Amino acid sequence: MSPPAQSPVYPALSELIALEAAAIGMSFNTRHPLNSVLAGAHGSRLRGRGLDFSELRRYVAGDDLRQLDLRASLRYGKPYVRSYTEERDRPALVVVDQRMTMYFGSVRAFKSAVAARVAALAAWMALRAGDRVGGIVFDDDGQKVFKPLRSRDRVQALLAEVVRANGALAADKPDRPAMRGLNAALRAAQSLAPHDSLICVISDFAGADEETLRALRVLALHNDVVGVLVFDPMAQDIPRHGRLVVTQGELQLDIAVGRQHERQPLVDFFSGRLRDVADLLRRSRVPLLTIDTAQDELAQLRRELGRAVGPGRGPR
Repeated sequence: MSPPAQSPVYPALSELIALEAAAIGMSFNTRHPLNSVLAGAHGSRLRGRGLDFSELRRYVAGDDLRQLDLRASLRYGKPYVRSYTEERDRPALVVVDQRMTMYFGSVRAFKSAVAARVAALAAWMALRAGDRVGGIVFDDDGQKVFKPLRSRDRVQALLAEVVRANGALAADKPDRPAMRGLNAALRAAQSLAPHDSLICVISDFAGADEETLRALRVLALHNDVVGVLVFDPMAQDIPRHGRLVVTQGELQLDIAVGRQHERQPLVDFFSGRLRDVADLLRRSRVPLLTIDTAQDELAQLRRELGRAVGPGRGPR
């Protein structure tokens, strides 16, 4: 049975559920040199699962000497080691942006649709790793919070809300101040994941400001946080000919981009805004994955996680 066709604007729930199979073999806990033009050279390893102390016991041949407990060994006059067990699961939060700023696409798909598919991949990756999965879906009207559970039903409920919020986006729907929804979602994540969680924030980060920076830093103090910046190629390459309609809420402006004196300010604005967002995320010390709307999300995510394998090459 072939997978459901990808929608460029409004992904169906069946499409997002079907992405579970694509998440096999993918993990956020891999080394990923983030060599994106936007992200810069930024290598990072996530904490991964933690270790729970199990017991203090006598040393036996083959034990890892790095686990030797010097204090106990001196006290009892014989070598003792500390043993640990890996945590069975941890909370994983998928924070998904479905604001009006995401309702745009110039090539293959809208940013909102791309974010929905990346969110599905992230949620299935976490569940397949044995983690408890929850999330926050936010738009211009508010947010819906899902507490982490180790349950396929919870993932499907989260994805159903992504589809609902995505389906509510429309060209005649006015947008709101961008930073309000983003920062509110990050504050909600702080309450939902105080420590030892994996938090994946999927957004175009429109309206990101110093409050956003502080919120990301607070989250990253005791959690693994990954930023997924979804952007449209037009932000880097404004067309040289024709006309471009720029919208802001209900306001629309029709610009003849063939004229240099009208095109250049747009180039400076969009490329500058994108650089500012990427710079803010780097300052937060949060690993940054960049996903554009022109290419397949799965291939890009694999590449950004350092797991893409090309002909005749090993993992990059």
